This record gives sequence, structure tokens and C-alpha cells, in this order.
Amino acid sequence: MSGSKDNTRSEEFKRATAGALRAMAQEPEVQVAFQPGPSGLAGKRARLPLPTRALPPAEMAKLRGAADSLALRLRHHDDAVHVARTPTPREAKDVYDALEQARVEAVGSRHMAGVAANLRARLADECEAEGFDRMTRREQLPVAAALSMLARERMTGEIAPELARGVLDLWRDTLGETAEVAMAEMAAAQNDQNAFARAARKLLAALDLAEAEVDAEPDDQTEEGEDGGEQSGAQDNSQEGEGQSQSETESMLGAQPQEMEGQSAEDETGDSSEEDAAAEGDDRPGGPQPRRERPGAEVEGTYRAYTRAFDEEISAEDLCDPDELARLRQQLDQQLQHLQGVVSKLANRLQRRLLAQQTRAWEFDLDEGMLDAGRLARVVVNPLLSLSYKRERDTEFRDTVVSLLIDNSGSMRGRPITVAAMCGDILARTLERCSVKVEILGFTTRAWKGGQSRERWVAEGKPRNPGRLNDLRHIVYKSADAPWRRARKNLGLMLREGLLKENIDGEALLWAYRRLLARAEHRRILMVISDGAPVDDSTLSVNPGNYLEKHLREVIRDIEHRDFVELVAIGIGHDVTRYYRRAVTIVDAEELGGTMMKKLSELFDEDLAAAWARASAERAPLVA
Repeated sequence: MSGSKDNTRSEEFKRATAGALRAMAQEPEVQVAFQPGPSGLAGKRARLPLPTRALPPAEMAKLRGAADSLALRLRHHDDAVHVARTPTPREAKDVYDALEQARVEAVGSRHMAGVAANLRARLADECEAEGFDRMTRREQLPVAAALSMLARERMTGEIAPELARGVLDLWRDTLGETAEVAMAEMAAAQNDQNAFARAARKLLAALDLAEAEVDAEPDDQTEEGEDGGEQSGAQDNSQEGEGQSQSETESMLGAQPQEMEGQSAEDETGDSSEEDAAAEGDDRPGGPQPRRERPGAEVEGTYRAYTRAFDEEISAEDLCDPDELARLRQQLDQQLQHLQGVVSKLANRLQRRLLAQQTRAWEFDLDEGMLDAGRLARVVVNPLLSLSYKRERDTEFRDTVVSLLIDNSGSMRGRPITVAAMCGDILARTLERCSVKVEILGFTTRAWKGGQSRERWVAEGKPRNPGRLNDLRHIVYKSADAPWRRARKNLGLMLREGLLKENIDGEALLWAYRRLLARAEHRRILMVISDGAPVDDSTLSVNPGNYLEKHLREVIRDIEHRDFVELVAIGIGHDVTRYYRRAVTIVDAEELGGTMMKKLSELFDEDLAAAWARASAERAPLVA
């Protein structure tokens, strides 16, 4: 009876919370779902953490705070105004988003004491979960958290939660006069989102997180329109890509001498087209772009790294101690309980299809082999007939290796990276049962804003055209030869705070490709999961705006042209079909598991059809 009462109480609480969210947001069409994991908002769909049966008071306050936060964003936030002034650098964008969330909560809770109390309880819980009370240095507190709490204090007049006051005090006197003025403007303009956004951009410029906005002169445009600029650069690149210099990419892919013939002619045509593209870089559509030094035409088409001394390829277990890995793996399992069953069904379906392709068959009516007992009766009836023999034959199924390359950038934080980790886990377990080797790889950078590579560049006098200017971190979560049971815990590392940073897709794709080429399997499949175009603020600040994207296109084109590896990509909320020949784009991370299984099924079905075609061709002369 107690369990039934708890269930009833929990359902009543969920209904009341969902109703309050719709009423406060003044949006009766909002769909509210309670699922494991953090809260989130996608259009008119609100996701809240799944409550427990017991529903202690602290959990109720936390859930109400999450619901109130989403409701106030729906009511007081305009996406069009927000996006119009969103800065390009990743860290600046995080701060800009956090400041806007602080604004809508301050405005929405001003005349509702209960809502204000719920939001305070939620903020205090977040401070405790992130360990703000244990931080002793200013650098330990993320910039977005620090500035949003300071702005919240200015707008509401309430001091920050006690757990965060110690580390927040280290930030108060370090902002500078210009930043303090911008903070005051934000507090005064909190009721006007447009004016607030302008003041927020002034704050970002004062702290050197983003370029200052210049509205009057179109030639001195700032960096608000990364997405549009990237898309334009992508279109320009698709037209001029055949003429770009590919010498470094060719060598990294292992080009043969005969494949390099005619390269110099391509370089000559590429120089002029890239020079034109550079000349037009500041006028690209989609929003203003930062001023950049334009490198000479002779080097602009060639991708390079300023230094590789600080890059690392590392196993997941070397980045984290065993106890923390076990804790993160348990956290991953808890967050994805509701998805486990659905994806497991899809995985079992894929497994049945693969095993069916490996089913053995028999050849009958042969002159030698095993005696066919099923046909002895006809010999008894007619002794003049010869004995019939049979032989077991394996259906052709090429030994296969699948490499799963997962984007570990900061934009994947939260639901996308959690779902990707779980899907990789289930995929590895499923394919291992079918004797298909699987490796799981991740790619990110070691630091924000360049790390040691940029420090060396600065120390050496900031030479022009440095190329890639960040320290790569390529992570091996599971090698192809490692059994799933040994690598299972490693996937929890993707949930570790601070791991996800920038994404340099081109070099990561080359790395995964080279690993596959070293394998002995006859069939190699590379599946890429990403949620955006390559972005590294340090590199793009001193190179053309589409520098990383051009390199990614070159790498993809060469891999697909050589046909040693079957390349397939899945984009989460990002159109990857403009990069990859075989690709699919999904809107919600929840669709990832089903899409992965579907694309792999299509690949194996294609292989089975080709195998039957070859077998039919081999048998045709005998039939004739």
C-alpha cells in the first residue's frame, strides 16, 4: 500500500508541476516530460528530472526551481533577439547564455516570492553539486557561473548562496571599471532584452571574451554570426575545393606517388580562388566577422599545425582514476535507464541480421564430401543411382571493424554526450557478439583558447599564418582488440566535468582513419557523431574563418575518394550532409541510438547484397 501511495503522490506532484509551468509561461501547448538527467528546453518541449517515489522536500524544491526556470525563460525570453547578438567564441557564448538566464529569472521572480525561493533553492543545490565551497582559487570557478551570479546579485539585490560566496569574493574586485559599468547597465536594462544584450556584449568585450560590437561601420564588423559565416565559407569551399592544395592531407592519408600527379596544377588554380575568398571574407552573410590578418595566397590553402609537441593520444583510464571512472559509469547508467530498453531492442535486431548473414549453408549432390543421409532412400529404391554427398559452406561475411568517433566538444555537454556514450556502449556490446571488432574514440582539445601551443606562439613573437593553434587531445575509450567488459567503465569519462572543450574535426578524422588503415580486417567502417562544424577560437582568431572547415572537407573528400574505409556521419542538430556523402541529421539526441543501428544495418545489408551478387556470378557458368 505504501508503494501505491508514493506512486500516487509522485504522479500528482508531476501533474501539478507541469500545470504550474504552463500557467506561468502562459503557453498551454507546452509539452512537459519527466526523464532522468538534467532539465532542458527545446522549442515547446520542456524536460524535467524524473522525481523519486519518496519525494523528500529538498527534491521537491529542486524540481519546482527547475520548472520555474524553464517557465520564466518561455515567458520572458525572445530567441530572435538573443541569437542576433550571440558571440562566436565558445566561452563567450556560454557566459552570454548564462547572463540571459539570470535576467529572465530575476525579472520573472520579482513579484513572486514562492518562485524566488524555488530558484534560490535550485541555485544552492547547483553550487553544492559543483563543489563551489571547496574552491580556493579564482580560476576554479567557471567564468559563466561567476558572472551570472554577480549579475544576479546586481539585478535582484540578493547575495549569492553561502556555498559560493568564498570563491565569488575572489572575482568581485578583479573585473575592472569598464566591466563594472557594463554590469550596472545590465541591471538597469533587465526589463529590456535588447538593451540587456547590448550591455552583456560590452561586459564580454571588457573582459576580452569577445570582440566589441561596432554598429556603424560594416567593414569593422564583429563576430556575432559564426553560423552564417561558416555556412557561406562552406559553400565557397565546395565550389573551389578541387583547386585547393592538398599536399599535407595527401601525405597524412598515405598517398601513393601516382596519386600525386597533377598536384601542382591544382595548387596553381587553388591559389587565386582562395585569395578571392580571403578578400571577400569580411563580407560573408550571416552576421559580422572579426578582422583577421589575411595570409598570403601561397600558404592559405595548406593546413598545418603550429606545433604538435603538446598534442596527446591517451587512453581513457589514464585521464581518470578507477574510483571516479566507476562513479561516472554509474551516473551514466542512472541517467539512461529509460533509453536502455529501446536501444537494446534495436541492437538485438541488428544482431539477428548480422548473425543471419553468417549462417552456414550446405551444398548438395556433390561427388565427394560427407554422405548425405537424407538422400539414401532413393539409392535403396534404385541401386543404380550413385551415392550423394554434401559439404558445409560458409556464407561470405567479411571480417569487419567499426570505429565510432565521437565529438567531445563543449557543445555536446549534457544530453547529447550522455546519449552518445550509452549508444557507443550498446553498439560495442552488440557487435562483439557478432564477431565484429569495435573501437570507440573521442576528440577534443587539452585547453580552451590555445593552451601551450598558443603560449609558444606568443613567446616566439606571434609569427603570421601559424595554422592550428591549440593542443589536441585524442581519447581511446575502447580499442578494437579490447573486450567490451574491460572498456565498459571508460565510457563514463565523457560525463566528466571539464573534459569537453574545442573540436578540430579534420585532424581527428585523419587520426581515426589511420588507425583503421592499420587494421587487418577486410572491411573497415568509420562512423562519426558530431553536433557542429569544427570550432577552435584560438585557431580561427588568427586564420581565415573557414580554415578548419576547409581542412575537414579536404579530409572527407580524400577518404571517400580512396574507398579504403566506409565513412558515415550522424549530425545532432547540425547538417552534416553538406560535408559527408553518406550522412544523416537528427534533431534530438534521443534519436541517436535508432539512427546508429539503422545506418549500420544499411551498410551490412549492402555488403550482403554484394556478396550474393558475387556468389551468383561465380555459379552462373556452372548453371549454364
